[in-house]
Amino acid sequence: MADIKMVAVDVDGTFIRRDYSFDVDRFKRILDRMDAVGAQFVIASGNQYWQLRDYFPGYDERISFVAENGAYVKDHADVVFTAQMDPDVVRGTLDWIDAHPDIENVMSCLDCAYAERGRMREWFFEFMRTYYHRLEWVDSLRDVTDPVLKFALSVPEEQTMAYYEQIRASLTGGLVPTTSGHGAIDLIIEGNHKASGLARLAQRWGFDPRDCAAFGDGGNDIEMLRWVGHGYAVANASDEVKAAAGNVCPSNEDQGVLTTLEELFGL
Repeated sequence: MADIKMVAVDVDGTFIRRDYSFDVDRFKRILDRMDAVGAQFVIASGNQYWQLRDYFPGYDERISFVAENGAYVKDHADVVFTAQMDPDVVRGTLDWIDAHPDIENVMSCLDCAYAERGRMREWFFEFMRTYYHRLEWVDSLRDVTDPVLKFALSVPEEQTMAYYEQIRASLTGGLVPTTSGHGAIDLIIEGNHKASGLARLAQRWGFDPRDCAAFGDGGNDIEMLRWVGHGYAVANASDEVKAAAGNVCPSNEDQGVLTTLEELFGL
């Protein structure tokens, strides 16, 4: 059995199947073993905390969360870090988004996420509720006073990388783009990513990154896969992610994370 102190898992495309399910009985058995040996389980995702919490009902204070790509960090019952975007950066980013009418946008904030009425299609708003379990319409995103954690852009899928490169070149103010592909691009505060969130937890717990493991499939997982001593890309990940991880496990549809954890913890 490997001496793993912390396990971080991405959710979409990594831990859960396409139908948003996972083998709950196997997960409970693994978590019991991890508790017994003093290892921590962390959900590390670009998604909203409120959505991630709902995926694991009853486990909210038994596991930890690095949500919103590192902008929201929760150590069991305690929220230990929340980022806050500078208001001038928020205004400048909204100006840039307004200049690109083919982009739809969710502004993810501390207490809720918001979409602008008239800018986002009704059906897409309902679709985004899958990822944002607290999502509300507003007449103008500029009127929102809730601290901003990140922007989640939806661009035409075939233009994902073109927009990604354009954003890298044009946006200033300490924001950086990250993408998991398929038209999704998050704008996050520079220095806040999944690895930074894991580092905050590891410091609290006194863990060395070399004794930590992480699982992912997308570009926003690369920092954490490089940060840990034991990185795993699921079989459905891109070649770039597999190179960053160094190890490959079965796909999310085959419950590769659970299979690998059973091996790592001697089950």
